[in-house]
Order: sequence, then C-alpha cells, then structure tokens
Amino acid sequence: MLDYLIKGGTLVDGTGKPGRQTDIGIRDGRIAAIGQIAEAARETIDAKGRIVAPGFIDVHTHYDAQAFWDGTLSPSPYHGVTTVVAGNCGFSIAPLAPEAGEYLMKMLARVEGMPLESLEKGVPWDWRTFGEYLDKLEHKLSINAGFMVGHSAIRRTVMGERAVGHAATPEELAKMVQVLRQSLAEGGLGFSSTISSTHNDADGNPVPSRHATKDEMLTLARQCRDFEGTTIEFLPGVGWGETEANYMADLSLAANRPVNWNVLVPNSQNIAHAEQQLNATDIARARGAEVVALTVPQPMTIRINLHAGFVFDAIHNWARLFRMPIDERIEYLKKPANRKQLAEDAQNPASPMVMLARWELFTVDQVHSPKLRKWKGRTIGDIATELGKEPLDALLDIAIEDDLLTYFMPPTMGTDDATWAMRAKLWKDDRTIIGASDAGAHLDMIDTFAFSSQVLGEGVRKRKLISVEDAIHQLTEVPAKLYGMKERGRLEVGWHADVVVFDLETVGLGETYTKFDLPGGAGRLYADAKGIDHVFANGVEIVSHGKDTGARPGTVLRSGLHTRTVEVPGGRAA
Repeated sequence: MLDYLIKGGTLVDGTGKPGRQTDIGIRDGRIAAIGQIAEAARETIDAKGRIVAPGFIDVHTHYDAQAFWDGTLSPSPYHGVTTVVAGNCGFSIAPLAPEAGEYLMKMLARVEGMPLESLEKGVPWDWRTFGEYLDKLEHKLSINAGFMVGHSAIRRTVMGERAVGHAATPEELAKMVQVLRQSLAEGGLGFSSTISSTHNDADGNPVPSRHATKDEMLTLARQCRDFEGTTIEFLPGVGWGETEANYMADLSLAANRPVNWNVLVPNSQNIAHAEQQLNATDIARARGAEVVALTVPQPMTIRINLHAGFVFDAIHNWARLFRMPIDERIEYLKKPANRKQLAEDAQNPASPMVMLARWELFTVDQVHSPKLRKWKGRTIGDIATELGKEPLDALLDIAIEDDLLTYFMPPTMGTDDATWAMRAKLWKDDRTIIGASDAGAHLDMIDTFAFSSQVLGEGVRKRKLISVEDAIHQLTEVPAKLYGMKERGRLEVGWHADVVVFDLETVGLGETYTKFDLPGGAGRLYADAKGIDHVFANGVEIVSHGKDTGARPGTVLRSGLHTRTVEVPGGRAA
C-alpha cells in the first residue's frame, strides 16, 4: 500500500520537459510510482488543476541558528522549499571554541541582522566540532538542510582574538586546515568565505575572513578536493572586476569544485555591470574552472539604520563611523563639519555605493520614538523641503532623535519591466543560479526569503516571462546538480519524495509584515505564501494548506553521504 497517492495533477518533473497529467505514488520516503496508479493508499490527495513539482531548493540561507528554536525553518517550507543550504558567507556557527561563541553571536547580530537576544536565548552554544553541531539538529527539522563550513568561524576558533587584524602564522594556518578537514569529514558541505566590504563585525571591524591572505584562502579551498560531495561558496565584494573574477577561478581550480558567488542583482539601468560580473564565468571556464552567479529573482526592498550600520558601512569611508560607540557616534553626527565630510565621501565617484547616496529618495519606514511617527511613510526629500534642510541633514536629525534606531528604505530598484525582462534572461543563463534568499538572516531588513513564490507568482503567472516548466527546473534540478545532491531535484521513481503541490492560478507572495515569534520576543519580517496546497519532505507531508503538520522528517545533509562530487574540467591538473 502507498503512503500517499497524489492523483490527477499536472506533473512538472524538474527537468524542464512539458508537464503532463498523471498520478504520483509515495511510499517509505521515496517516489514509488508515476503514471496511472490503481494501488491503494493510506491517503489520497486530489491534485486536479494543480501543479505537482519537486520541492524547491534554496542554496543560500542562514538558518544555522534558527534551526535550534524553529525546526520548521520557516517561512521556507510554506513557500514550497524542501531543501536548504546554510553556513554561507563564512558565517557558520561550527566549529566552535568555548570563547568564540560570544564573538560569533555579536558578529551575526551585526552582519546578518539576527537579534542578539534570540541568539543568546535560543541557541545552546555547547558543541565544539562540526559533527557535534550537525548531530544536535538530527530529527528536529521539517526540511532537508546542509551546512557549509564558514571561514570566519574556523579563523575565530583557531586564532582567537588574533582572527581580526592579523595574518595567520604557518602554525595557525596548519591548525585551520586540520579543523576544516575534520569538519568536512564530519559532513560539512564545503567551504564558504567572504572578502566583501559590507561584512563587518560587532565592533565595526572587517569579519575574520577579510583578514586572510589569498594564500590562506586557496589553502583552505584546496582541502575540499579531498572530500566527496563538497563545494565552495564565496562573496567577492562590492563593485569587483577582472581581478576578483580570476580570484574566484583560482579558488575553483584549487578546490576542483564549482564556486557559487553571491550576489548578482539585475538592474536595467546598469546592464554593463551585470555583463561584467557574468564574465567571471567566462573567465573561469576559459581556465577550466567553474564560477556561477547567485542571482536575486525579485526587486530588493531593504530597511537600514545607523545603529547597526549594515549597508551604510559600505559607503566610501563610512565604515569608521560604525566602529564608534553609539553615544560617540551620535555626537560625531551632530557636527556640521563631519556631516559635510560624510556627504562628500558618499558622493565619491569611484565608490560602487555612490548610487545609494540619494538621500532625498529614502523613505522613513519604522521609528522607535512615538514623537517621530509623523514622518513614517514619508520621503526624506519631502521632509527636508518641509523643514528647510538638506536631505542628509534631515535624515541624520531624525536618526539622532531616535537614538539611530530609525529604519530608512532606499528606493526599491528593479521594479521596471525592463529589469524584469533582464531577470528572466538571467534565469535561463547557465552562468547563474536563482537564489540569494538569505532566509534566516537580515530579519529586520529584507523579504527575499520568499524567492520561489516570487518566481512563480510574478515571473510565471503575472508577467509570463518564463514557463512553469523552466521556472521549476531552475528552482529544483539546477541547484541540485550544482551541489551534487543525490536523488533530489527531480520527480523520478526511486528518488526522495520531496514534493510540492500548488495552484498556478493563485501562487504568489502574501503581504510582508513583522511577526514577533523569535526567542526573547524579537520580531522578524515575514510573508505568507499563496497557492501552496501541500509540501512533502522525504515522503511525509509537512505543510497542508499553509499549516505546519508537526512532522519533522528533514534530513541533515552530509557531504559524501547525501551529496556527490561535482568536479571542474581543469581541477585535476591544478
């Protein structure tokens, strides 16, 4: 007898082939049959008029901490995601030295927008090895989750306070190699790192991985070639060019693995920049390497403040501001001469962040002080005109009165039809992979966690920029192949029964709102899914009509056991 019979739906198998109306049978966690099925089942689901697809795969999340207090890894499964990869950007929380936990907590609070009180109250911080960390998550998750081994965690664990501001000694590098190799042997999916100027710790200093030499980076990447089913994830920075493209190719050749880099943000106003970044793949392939861009599939609406400083600190010469204590920072921002210098620095034409400094276009999104509620929802330009001030002065005055806690929204880029058309072209380009959800991170800043619903609702249903078959192929088989995931990413007899059933006529994204469900009572941006009827992980229903079933059948994915090696053409000879 089957466990489930999903009957009469349009099966879109993940390969890109045309959908077909048929049945699918599930037994013992696997797809037992596809076709006209007469066998009885314990439960039958009428999927007539619905799409039946493989569960979606999200390769860029930061669920490393949330996994301890929320086994559903919400909101991902509600949007049809059944497999995630975490530990990206070098920001895993394993391995862990006893004295490293406090630093990593504060770093994550700053650079990944996770409330510190939630990290303190919701995470035990009592493991040491990567394997011990993975063991703690077994049998506790709704969906499948694999974890990269983060460079900053390795560096802080091995080097202690020297991880920030110092190059590694030969002895420290040898110890890092040892720790990484142990972590990969225990199931880490690969090595992740960042050199991006947007990544700074709680003290405003570059995170540990940004202090590594290129030799250290290549030495650590090289360890992946000795472990089956591992890969590389990397952030090259902001406004990078051919030098960084070759850097990523070097990483790929050293590891004999593809490099998935973050992040390509389409914008029809700067098509040349996207082409330059895509050229990194062409440069890599010419050298026998493989470099693939993670591309954001929807407009990015962000919320930023001068308290945390994330994004602001990437503006030319502004990082120093966020190394000051809050009281000192406020006093600094009050002085006209300092404001004049900040304004000039922000307009530096050589800075890739110069486009951000259109202060008049910022909107006041959230305020802490009740006295400032009158400005909520208004643009800085309008407020400045009303007050007779320069836009930057108006923004800074509001922020100072609010102890720098005011959230401002820069204008949302990429809502125009030309950018949507550009996205659709990128989705089908083999130099990209859809993702960059950052689910589990930037909880007060962005809502990209619902990328799958955006692709299906906006890209397929509303704008008809891509067929449902192509969209599902990009959300399933493409990431599964890049990461070497065994028997996932397609609906095929004998494969794991990760399945989503949805209504193409209604699928999409609900309203974004703040949900106060984190440890310590902290809030996070959240959005419900529309049109997702059923979600299965490993043959067990985990979501039924938007509700958690309480089942926790997710597999903690371990390299080699659940993933196979994806080599690059020139890797063996490197």
